[in-house]
Amino acid sequence: MKRQLPDEQATNALAEEVFAALSGSLQGWTVLLKGELGAGKSTFARAFIKAAGHQGAVPSPTYTLVEPYDLPAGHIYHIDLYRVSDEAELRYLGWNELDDGFRLVEWPERAPGLADEADLLLELKYAGDSRLASLDALSARGAALIQKIN
Repeated sequence: MKRQLPDEQATNALAEEVFAALSGSLQGWTVLLKGELGAGKSTFARAFIKAAGHQGAVPSPTYTLVEPYDLPAGHIYHIDLYRVSDEAELRYLGWNELDDGFRLVEWPERAPGLADEADLLLELKYAGDSRLASLDALSARGAALIQKIN
């Protein structure tokens, strides 16, 4: 699925749509957020987390690497791998302990093996003053979710 995102509100709306299309539990989902600096990865993550019911600020996990949110909809983990230099470092982040929730992963190219266990890949690219979003399924349930929002 491809979509033009002319502004931040459009990115927020896409995040809200993805959240609304989820059926059942957030447990075990992994969404990879790929794109250059400033392309909208954190904007999407913040809007998704707020759509799930979080009130207040949503800090970037650039330095903490993982920001956890315990929300009525379930656990959400906002993960930033920008500072990760090797995929093996994921075990130090407690990666396997994060499968009780929904993982939003920025900079997934730092751990290429994540695509094998992920459900969706959202790639954001610059398109002049706007962004082009490509949402691709990496699992059967990811494909079902995309069908709901198409």
